[in-house]
Amino acid sequence: MTLQSYIASLKGKRVAVVGLGVSNRPLLQLLLDGGCDVTVRDRGDRTKLGEELAARLESAGCTLRLGEGYLDDLDEDVIFRTPGLHPFTPQLAAAKERGAVLTSEMEAFFAVCPCRIIAVTGSDGKTTTTTIISRLLEEQGYTVHLGGNIGTPLLDKADRMAPEDWAVLELSSFQLHSMDCRPHVAVITNVSPNHLDVHPSYEDYQAAKKQIFLHQREEDLLVLNADNDITRSFASQARGRLRMFSRRTEPSEGVFLRDGVIYRARNGTAEKLMDASGILLPGLHNAENYMAAFAATADWVSDEVCRRVAGSFPGVAHRLEMIRELRGVTYCNDSIASSPTRTIAGLRALTKKPILIAGGYDKHIPFDDLGDEICLRVKELFLTGFTADKIRRAVENSRYYDPEKLRIHQLEDFTGTVLAASAAAGEGDLVLLSPACASFDKFRNFEERGNTFRRIVMEME
Repeated sequence: MTLQSYIASLKGKRVAVVGLGVSNRPLLQLLLDGGCDVTVRDRGDRTKLGEELAARLESAGCTLRLGEGYLDDLDEDVIFRTPGLHPFTPQLAAAKERGAVLTSEMEAFFAVCPCRIIAVTGSDGKTTTTTIISRLLEEQGYTVHLGGNIGTPLLDKADRMAPEDWAVLELSSFQLHSMDCRPHVAVITNVSPNHLDVHPSYEDYQAAKKQIFLHQREEDLLVLNADNDITRSFASQARGRLRMFSRRTEPSEGVFLRDGVIYRARNGTAEKLMDASGILLPGLHNAENYMAAFAATADWVSDEVCRRVAGSFPGVAHRLEMIRELRGVTYCNDSIASSPTRTIAGLRALTKKPILIAGGYDKHIPFDDLGDEICLRVKELFLTGFTADKIRRAVENSRYYDPEKLRIHQLEDFTGTVLAASAAAGEGDLVLLSPACASFDKFRNFEERGNTFRRIVMEME
């Protein structure tokens, strides 16, 4: 199916676009240009949407249902939901029960994409892994289209893609939930408790992750983390070929780490790919990200390209990003760390104990393990945000907690927290923003939080 035929198939049906975020705006324009009967439903009111945009959409024939009650009387034939709106939302569930088609911009892209797709999901590391995969393919000479939960929306670009290209997608549990998709290569970096403020259960979260491979075919490839109990259990449900990556075991098909060396194994025979010390990005978790990417691209990317990219790729913004050094103090932005496991991975990647800034929006994830890691790996702790009390209790209840060795500070204001952490730092110290929580208590997203941290740090004199 082409993009044009897909849009044409929607003519004569009433279409709802729920949520006018970044990913849905190109979709909306495609629908309007195709002459479709479209209603935009958005939680924001007309003022938030903007009077100019609202008037332009109405003049193009679009009906607007905005503000409180935007999902009332949801009776359209086809409903494109925004990723952040769970399909279990009562109005969506009722519409589907009535026979409406519940879909998304990303599901539409899978239907019309003319090229091969590599899709990556996981609780941690998916953005870095997705970016590494795209770098590897680009360095090998392929044309790559990076999108999904990273980069730009791709649906409106599908008609300009060639069969020999690659689409490399990062997919969140929100995007995958209830979505039929068939990537040629599916990668799951790991699964740990996350987004339990939205998913009704941990089992539901795991089920969403599995959607990335449940519709694959015999010729497709699934890459799993052998060291993660949940992802390892997915292996028995693989529909196609299976590769594992591991730093603890030696899979016969896949990539593994042994004595500081990364090996690539095929048909039970392992060959050295590179020394792990050749990876520019610090930390074992980044070695795992590279092993996942190496396993996913082994059929198309040479060993030499793997080594070249690993030795030169500086990483993605907001992921252990070194901002600056001022008066002997280094400032590191790990705002992407929106879960305890992600902050733990960052702490383990560092070679010195940091002054840690943590806390944020409550996703109802336990902080017990994080409390232990903070006691063992942090020099001084600064807490802010809705979860400050919870993290503090986890630290103080840890069997490793020693109040003489770990001072804890709790502040309301984010800027004040950063400045206080800076004031506590001396020459040779590292101030690390790694919140272990989502950003929505004070920021729109982790990027805004990281950019705010960067701005504060860069304005210091």
